[in-house]
Amino acid sequence: MKTLAVMSGKGGVGKSTIAANLAALISKEHKVGILDTDFHGPTIPKILDIEEEALLTTPDGEIEPVKYNENLQAVSIDLMQQEEDQPTIWRGPLKMKVIKEFSNEIHWDESTEYLIIDLPPGTGDEPLSVAQEFQGIDGAIIVTTPQDVALKSVRKSVNFAKRIDLEVIGVIQNMNKLKCPNCGEEIKIFGSGGGVEMSKELDIPFLGSLPLDPEIMQSGEKGKPFVEEDTKLKESMETIFNNVKDILGEKNK
Repeated sequence: MKTLAVMSGKGGVGKSTIAANLAALISKEHKVGILDTDFHGPTIPKILDIEEEALLTTPDGEIEPVKYNENLQAVSIDLMQQEEDQPTIWRGPLKMKVIKEFSNEIHWDESTEYLIIDLPPGTGDEPLSVAQEFQGIDGAIIVTTPQDVALKSVRKSVNFAKRIDLEVIGVIQNMNKLKCPNCGEEIKIFGSGGGVEMSKELDIPFLGSLPLDPEIMQSGEKGKPFVEEDTKLKESMETIFNNVKDILGEKNK
């Protein structure tokens, strides 16, 4: 099973949206699991429209993931809460305990080929514990937006990954440009190209970019990943996944 950690240096860059859509795209041809380790702001169940579902346990006491479709299973702390708006008020040791349980006690489908781990933003307890508990992570995918304030945080994420010997597979630049619906002009709201330049500077692969598109927001609101529709957004995510596969293939040679 290939394990990929999706990271970001700061919140609000669309990391969970990309993780969920990447998992949904992979599930069209492969068995895949997605693990939401953002305990304080879990959004994977909303994006996949499985909020009304609940995690169960097997007779052996393992955690039974919730199915999005026949090929995609999900685990999130949000699927363990009894009330929708119930906050997770945990100190570090309890979060570490749950991450350890997630690493050992989830009953993924035996034929699962990919595991996508959606990490919380930053370089704190949770990302560090995931890296320590999940042995054999194939690499990290780092999500950024083009502006300098985001790129500064992403550089810290890259250096964090290097410090813990977690290979960075590449960078995805989100919210790249907005296409005006009236004139068709591309508006660089957050600037443009910062992720590309940063990947060159740090000598890490650039996996691709996604635009600032209302369809992405609407897909999250509806609980239907945008890769379910045959659009340019889906094509962009396919390009990203193909680049990931190429890098993983080279790594495993």
